Amino acid sequence: MWFAEFEANVRDVFDKARAAAPCVMFFDELDSIAKARGNSAGDGGGSSDRVLNQILTEMDGMNAKKNVFIIGATNRPDQIDGALLRPGRLDQLIYIPLPDEPSRLSILKAVLKKSPVSPRVDLTFLAKNTHGFSSADLTEICQRASKLAIRESIEADIRRQREKGEAGEGEADAMEAEEEDPVPEITQEHFEEAMKFARRSVSDADVRRYETFAQNLQQSRSFGSVFKFIQRASLASRPVRATPRSKMTRAATICAHALCERWVMIILHRRL
Repeated sequence: MWFAEFEANVRDVFDKARAAAPCVMFFDELDSIAKARGNSAGDGGGSSDRVLNQILTEMDGMNAKKNVFIIGATNRPDQIDGALLRPGRLDQLIYIPLPDEPSRLSILKAVLKKSPVSPRVDLTFLAKNTHGFSSADLTEICQRASKLAIRESIEADIRRQREKGEAGEGEADAMEAEEEDPVPEITQEHFEEAMKFARRSVSDADVRRYETFAQNLQQSRSFGSVFKFIQRASLASRPVRATPRSKMTRAATICAHALCERWVMIILHRRL
């Protein structure tokens, strides 16, 4: 696809979103099309920058009455162009950390929902011993255990077919009559074997980098201190009569300095 066609496709996608409002637009792997501009050397004369400019233009052209929610996902937030994160565009940053133990247990149950798992398999123990694993890592463990169970079932079927061929005709008929087609079941041994190849796709250094980026971005967007309007005290005026040369003006000045940060002295025209 030519980049010029990509820009036209961006316009078409946003037009369809406006027509189908309310709707949600989800950009997966946002960093692939929204890299910081100026860092796209060798892409055909800055074509990636033009595509990003088109996306920004379409976002700014969204009518407030059109309920179109735009969501982007990325694991490289440091590469996203800053203009895309300005208010009115993707201005809400949501950091999703690695799943904790209850979340890992829920992921394992969801992945294995339709798989025949042995009752002896303790998924809670598995979730407890997979700290730092992402949902993709847990899915890979379950898929590997399933493949091991299927492979074991296929090997057992091949072995039975070989035994049939070696047995006599009468014995083969008896074996076929007694034979059942077993459903491959995922056992503890399959998970133990799968865990030998398990690995974390997100290192501790990556987690620290994500957390630091989220904190820095949050601090850069915050006010930095507690914002509070100045409460104006209710003003009241009351005349005070004093005898000449009683130094009442001096006393009023001292009280004003003590009670107020800002005060105004009003001089009557008789004293001018």
